[in-house]
Amino acid sequence: MLSFLFWNIYKKPLAENIARMALHYDVDVIMLVESNINPADLLILLNQSLATNLIGYEYAPQYDCTKVQIFTKFSSQFIPPYDDYDRLTIRHLKLPAREDFLLAITHFPSKNDFTESDQLSESIELSNYIKDAENRMGHQKTILVGDMNMNPFEDGLINANALHSVMKRNIAEKKSRIVQNKSYPFFYNPMWRFFGEDVAGTYYYRKAAHKVYFWNIFDQVLVRPDLLKYFNENELKILDFDGQKSLLSKTGIPDKNNASDHLPIYFELTI
Repeated sequence: MLSFLFWNIYKKPLAENIARMALHYDVDVIMLVESNINPADLLILLNQSLATNLIGYEYAPQYDCTKVQIFTKFSSQFIPPYDDYDRLTIRHLKLPAREDFLLAITHFPSKNDFTESDQLSESIELSNYIKDAENRMGHQKTILVGDMNMNPFEDGLINANALHSVMKRNIAEKKSRIVQNKSYPFFYNPMWRFFGEDVAGTYYYRKAAHKVYFWNIFDQVLVRPDLLKYFNENELKILDFDGQKSLLSKTGIPDKNNASDHLPIYFELTI
């Protein structure tokens, strides 16, 4: 089993929170965006928390992608970059005696900079980057995780020529669908189920406007059908506790003063 933690940390000094979560949730792969943390400083804290464990964390350095930091509880040689872009890194995760797959991590442009139309265009580009990597790799065993800066129901996530992610596993298991004589592969997006929960998203935003969602699910994990048999849906979580402290304010929304304006997500693969 492999466990994963993704968190947009809002450029805050949250190394201690991350180390606590890594220990509390026994995380194998830590993925951070909007991070100004010195990797060496975080590694010290991560490995101090594992003082009785011979397996320590390593930093998996980025190349062209400067928006993502990755830390792994195994040698970084097993998660080399396959493709790197400014806001996207695609890693080939190939642990010994386990099935290999592609792990794509992104920090997608926000609505502060892009319109919804812009985001759709960039989603098409993102999808094409992933499909190109899959074509060269020779399989579609891919997970995409990141701060999408879009909700699961927005065009960039659901359009066939974009990320084509669907809310139901049995639809995704059909692997693809044809639109205008062209086949488009599915992603499964399990994040839909968090709408309506007490913590109904990863990001909370309100303003004096007529159209406000309040809770948004910007941080997501999308799974290709070929990896669904390994995806442990029951262990997918939006985390509001770092093992010692709450990540929520007294009003029950992300505590951006003491933590981040985003909540982290946790998931597992039984691979």
